[in-house]
Amino acid sequence: MLGPQVYQESCRRCPRLSLFLDEVSKQHPSYFCRPVPPFGDEQAQLLVVGLAPGLHGANATGRPFTGDACSDLLYGTLFEHGFSSAPRSVSRDDGLVLLNCRITNAVKCLPPQNKPTPAEAKTCRPFLEAELITTSPKVVLCLGALAHTAVVKSLSQTLLKENGLQPASLAFGHGRLHRVGSMRLVDSFHPSRYNVNTGRLTPRMFSEAVALAKAQLGG
Repeated sequence: MLGPQVYQESCRRCPRLSLFLDEVSKQHPSYFCRPVPPFGDEQAQLLVVGLAPGLHGANATGRPFTGDACSDLLYGTLFEHGFSSAPRSVSRDDGLVLLNCRITNAVKCLPPQNKPTPAEAKTCRPFLEAELITTSPKVVLCLGALAHTAVVKSLSQTLLKENGLQPASLAFGHGRLHRVGSMRLVDSFHPSRYNVNTGRLTPRMFSEAVALAKAQLGG
């Protein structure tokens, strides 16, 4: 079993994802097309976790949630609540700074059709485990059910047991708050274009979820 370890740009542990990135890189030579690193302060109290990079977003720019359809909603809402220096994230060199916030993905590589397999999520899990250990956030904002599941599976089983919790007791639900010892998990529907266009997630709903996460920081 792989132990917790830091992000590695050279990681090619998932054959399907590695081959897919090679194909995308040939079609889009200017794209990042590597495991996308976390963005923000390692000591941030708020850790935002998405599922995986988007084809023309993070996979292209090399920064989580940057350059795609859901970028403006995420960064605009973080800006609204004081977690970002600007409301738009355009590129890695645009000067934007996250404030007491860090953003990462459960799966670091772009998956075909935006759907990593369970085995790929498991292979990438040690990187998320390491982020939870090194960042030691007070609050984790999970963007979508799959990101929520990845976070719960990345938590120490000892931590869950000490707090009388089982993974099944931490069910995903938009706007739901979970207490795991001193850590808080806040759930939100993913700010994807599909969720917004269908009305499943509105800007107000997302702002309320971020506000709930902020409230857990105690000021």
